[in-house]
Amino acid sequence: MKKLFILALLAVVTTAKAQFGPEPDFDSKYATELVKPGNVAPDFKMKTLDGKTFKLSQLKGKTVVLDFWASWCPDCRKDAPEVVKMQKEYAQQGVEFVGVSMDTDVEAWRKACQQFGITYTQVSELKKFKETDIAKAYGVKWIPSMVVIDKDGKVALSTVLTYKVDKYLKELRPTGFQPVKEKLTLDGDHGKLAAVIQKPALKPGEQCPMVVFCHGFGGRKEGPLFELVCDSLQKHGIASIRFDFNGHGESEGAFQDMTVPNEIEDAKKVLEYVRDLRYVSKVALVGHSQGGVVASMTAGELNPDIAAVVLMAPAAVLRDDAIRGNTMGKMYNPLDPPEFVELWGGIKLGRKYIKTAFSLPIYETAAKYQGPALVIHGNADRVVPYTYGERYHLQWPGSQYVLQEYFDHGFSQNVYRTTDIVSDFLIRTLK
Repeated sequence: MKKLFILALLAVVTTAKAQFGPEPDFDSKYATELVKPGNVAPDFKMKTLDGKTFKLSQLKGKTVVLDFWASWCPDCRKDAPEVVKMQKEYAQQGVEFVGVSMDTDVEAWRKACQQFGITYTQVSELKKFKETDIAKAYGVKWIPSMVVIDKDGKVALSTVLTYKVDKYLKELRPTGFQPVKEKLTLDGDHGKLAAVIQKPALKPGEQCPMVVFCHGFGGRKEGPLFELVCDSLQKHGIASIRFDFNGHGESEGAFQDMTVPNEIEDAKKVLEYVRDLRYVSKVALVGHSQGGVVASMTAGELNPDIAAVVLMAPAAVLRDDAIRGNTMGKMYNPLDPPEFVELWGGIKLGRKYIKTAFSLPIYETAAKYQGPALVIHGNADRVVPYTYGERYHLQWPGSQYVLQEYFDHGFSQNVYRTTDIVSDFLIRTLK
């Protein structure tokens, strides 16, 4: 799993060079005094909500998550549903959650637990936050805060961000699933396209849905953002195909010749191929970044033949970038662009890309699609502001919109949380 996260960061650098690498988050401001990883977690004894005595040491040998919160804390109340969801998921793996309340009012504490469905162990000193021994022992200066303690009783993670705890616990226990993959090549608009199909075991004559994945600008078919979804779909009886657009990855063609209309033709070629597979019952499209634009416009052109669409940080900003004459920070004259614009790593963005992007009818074409859709975006995305994803949601009645707080363009904060949302939507919609 750790290897997958490294690949996730590499995926970010290829799809969004302008937003790469760890950036300061709220931990750099609010978690500076939290007990550090590697230290032995201080033991404590406190009363539970029902008056019993609880000691941390009684959970020795287990992974424990301490959630420091209070019923009167707005941020704690906002995070509470996420913490409850995590507890239900990881309790099945033996992880123990303990809520450490900074409440002084027992009834307010009890009422909040009932409101949010908190059933795991709750303890409190019933003192003011700054006066509690537990806050001093763990260096808690801000709530909500969370501390993960490993089976040896040492601190493994200290944070004020729930998604970091979710990521840690997800990587703690790999699923062990071994996907079955088939490599192939098929015709694209500019030569052969390299592709990978994953499909479930099917009985003779049995059919299943197929999901087509479209990667972003400068990206490729590999990487956890797509692979984790494909694995989940395969486990739930849904096939998938991911491919490299022309001029990308293992596919033929030159990057300089790539345009969005040309990638739409690539996507149509792939859809044409999978529709001819006898085991495919219906098809859906998933696209990240520029691939989201391709997926949305392809769905608009082929409506109602597409069963579902998922857009992940769709880069409809590419038209505005071309109009401004600024792509990935490189400036040019949009009315008379050069033969190519050299971007990072020596890759060349062709004149035709800029000319076609300048007047690309992105939303007008995508609006023709009327089927089920999910749009997911991060509000910390500086490559494609979340408002571009929001606009898709507003023009697609009935679509689902998920805005992930603090997440960047590549969803690198916790790629698992993003892929789980995408997988759940596709499984629910297609099965």
